[in-house]
Amino acid sequence: MPRQVDREARREQILGAAVRVFARQGYAASRIEDIAREAGVAKGSVYLSFGSREELLRAAFDGLADRSGALLAEVGRHPGGPAERLAFLVRSAMELLEGERDLARVLLDVWSAGARRPAWIDMAGFYREYRAVVAGLLEERDAHAAAPAVAPSAHATVLVGAIEGCVLQWLFDPEVELGPLVEPLVTLLVPPRA
Repeated sequence: MPRQVDREARREQILGAAVRVFARQGYAASRIEDIAREAGVAKGSVYLSFGSREELLRAAFDGLADRSGALLAEVGRHPGGPAERLAFLVRSAMELLEGERDLARVLLDVWSAGARRPAWIDMAGFYREYRAVVAGLLEERDAHAAAPAVAPSAHATVLVGAIEGCVLQWLFDPEVELGPLVEPLVTLLVPPRA
């Protein structure tokens, strides 16, 4: 009797291999053969699961977007006031990114390709969503204060930029660990309750 292959598990195996290969070799230099070898499958299996390198890249990006969207939705359900939810967002976003080092490298590689990057990778939209959630939490917090402590949209941009700056240092410098940077970010960038 032929062995049954769990198609979803095979897709995840191939996708994980693709992200590792893209991170190690760069997206432009990676070939389907490299991905198949990394996944331990035949080249045809890659094409059965994903039609192209770009489809693999898109699946990886969509997976991160889904995980980020779930995180942003969870922020709204998190108990506590706006400051507690904002601290939860910072901690959770950093934890998510820490588990996605290879994918973060791939996105940086693809983003740096400029005009050659796929049009469907909308990093501006990705950041816009995070900034909107942060600004909303800051506005909610400041609604009860005599005067706003910060300009919500500017503060949101600084907070997202600080997270990204930490991630870039973590990607470039093997001596930088992301985990220990979480609490300093929370202390510096999450305004205390009024």
